[in-house]
Amino acid sequence: MLKWMKLRNLALVEEAEVEFGEHFNVITGETGAGKSVIMGAVDLLLGDRADKSSIRNGCDRCEISAEFEIPEMLRDIVRNILEESAVEDNPDGSLLIRRVITRTASRNFVNGSPVTLHVLQQLGAILIDVHAANSSQSLLHAGEQLAVLDRFGHHQPLQEKVRNAWEALKKLRQEQEEFLQTLPSADEVKYLKRIAEEIARVAPEPGEDEELKARHSVAANARSVMEFSYRAGEALAGDHEHSVFQQLTEIRRDLQELEKYDPVNGNEFLVQLEEITDQVRNLSAGLESHASAVELDGNEFQAMEDRMRVLQTMKRRYGPTLEDVLKYQETVQEKVQRFEDAALTREKFEAEEKTLQEVYRSAAAALSDKRKKTAGKLLKELSAETVKLGFKQAEFRVELHNAPESANGIDRMELLFSANPGVEPCPLSAVASSGEISRVMLAVKTVLSEADAVPVLIFDEIDANIGGETAWKVGQELEKLSANKQILCISHLAQVAKFAQTHFLVDKMSEDSVTRTRIRQLDEDARCQELARMLGGGQAALEHAKSLLNAE
Repeated sequence: MLKWMKLRNLALVEEAEVEFGEHFNVITGETGAGKSVIMGAVDLLLGDRADKSSIRNGCDRCEISAEFEIPEMLRDIVRNILEESAVEDNPDGSLLIRRVITRTASRNFVNGSPVTLHVLQQLGAILIDVHAANSSQSLLHAGEQLAVLDRFGHHQPLQEKVRNAWEALKKLRQEQEEFLQTLPSADEVKYLKRIAEEIARVAPEPGEDEELKARHSVAANARSVMEFSYRAGEALAGDHEHSVFQQLTEIRRDLQELEKYDPVNGNEFLVQLEEITDQVRNLSAGLESHASAVELDGNEFQAMEDRMRVLQTMKRRYGPTLEDVLKYQETVQEKVQRFEDAALTREKFEAEEKTLQEVYRSAAAALSDKRKKTAGKLLKELSAETVKLGFKQAEFRVELHNAPESANGIDRMELLFSANPGVEPCPLSAVASSGEISRVMLAVKTVLSEADAVPVLIFDEIDANIGGETAWKVGQELEKLSANKQILCISHLAQVAKFAQTHFLVDKMSEDSVTRTRIRQLDEDARCQELARMLGGGQAALEHAKSLLNAE
C-alpha cells in the first residue's frame, strides 16, 4: 500500500504531507482546486518524465517522496528489480521513492540509492494502477489480461508445468543450435585431419623441447664440459699430494692422534670426516662419469638438432608451447570426432526434442482448456458487475486465440467491451470515455480483486456523467474492492465519497497575491461540510450529507 506521500514546491503546493488509509481513500475539492496535483505526483513517482513546469513559481526545485509497504506476494519481484540496480532491499518490506526535480535535471532515488526512470517505471507497473484519461492501466494489455485470467482460474500449477517444459525445450534447441554452429564442414574436417596426422607423426611429449635444449647445450660444448669435469675430478681425488682426497688422508691421521687423548670427541670428528671423504669420492666419480657421457658422435648430435627444428615448427604453427600443441591436437581430434558422430548426435537431439515437445504441447493444451472454461466464468461475473455500475445493456466478451508457442502457452487473450446494444464489442484500450473506462476497470478490478496482484488502485473521473443510483453503486463497489486493495479515488459525487474510510480535501488559499494549494484529511464534522458543498450547499444539503453518512 501507499503509506504516505510528501510534496514540496510541486505546482501550487508549497508543502504537503498525506498519510493514506489502508482501504478506501477519497480526494475531493472544487474544480480547479488542484486535485490534479495528486495525480501529477503519482505519475512522477511512476517514472513519468518531468520538466520545469512541475516546479512552483519562484522556486528552483521540487520534491516528491513516498513510502510503500510491499505485499508479501510482490516482494520477490521487487527484490529482483532492486538487485538488478544495486539498490538495497529493506527487510521489513518497505520501499521509499524520492524524486528531486530542478530546472535543469531530475534525480531519482529508491531506498536512498540513485536509480533511472526505467527502475521507477518497473516498480510503478507492479505497485499502482491508475485509471484515468491518458493513463496506462496494466489490464489494458493483452499479456496482462491473460496473466490475470490465469490467476483468476488458479492455473498456477499448470502454468509452472508449461513454463518448465518450454524452458527445457528452449535450452535443448539452444544446445542444438550451438552444436550445429560449431560443427566443422567436410572441407574443414579434411584440413583438420591433416593437422592431426602431422602432429601425430611428430608425436611431441610434454617438456621434450626443454630437455632437448639442455642436452644440446651440453653436447655443443662437449670439449669444455669434459675438460672442466676432468679437472674438478682430479682436484678432488687425483693421485697427487694436492688433491682433496690426499689432504683428507692427512687430516685423518691427525684426528686419529686426537682420538688417543680425547676419545669421545675425536671419534665423532673421525665419523664426520669419513662422511666428507665418501662425498668427495662420490663427487669425483660423478664428474668422471659425466665427462665420459658427453662424448657424442656427429650423427647423434645432428639427429638432436633435427628434432629440435621439428618441435620448433610445431610450436610456431600450433603453439606457442608444446603443451599448447598437444591441447590443439586434442581440440582437432574432438572436432573431427564430432563431425563423424554428427548423424548420431542429430538423431539424439531430434528424439529429445520430440519428447519435450510432446510434454510441452500436452501441458499447453491442458492449460488452454482450463483457460476456456475459466473465461466463461469470468465473463459471467464481469457482466453482472458492469450492470451494477450503470451499464444496463453492456456486453463483455472474452476471446482466446491461438498464439505462437511460448512460455505462456499457446493462447492470446482479448477482453472486449461494448457499453451500448448494437455496438460491436472492442478491446478495452479502445473505449473512448475516461469515465466509462474507469467504471469498466472498476468492474474488472472488483471481479479480479483476489487474482490481480497490483496493490494500489487510483480512479479519476470514475463518476463522470453518472449520478443517483449508479453513483451509489460505484461507491459501494469501491468500498467492496478496498477490502483487498488500497483505493485512491478523486471524486465529485457525495454518493461516492461517503463510502470512503479516509477523506482528503484539496483547496486553494490566496495570501499576499500568492496562491497555494492545501491537501488535508477531514474529520467527521469537516467531512459532513464537504459532502454538503458537493451536494450544492445550504441547510438542506447539510441534512442530506448527514443522512448520506449515516446510510448503510
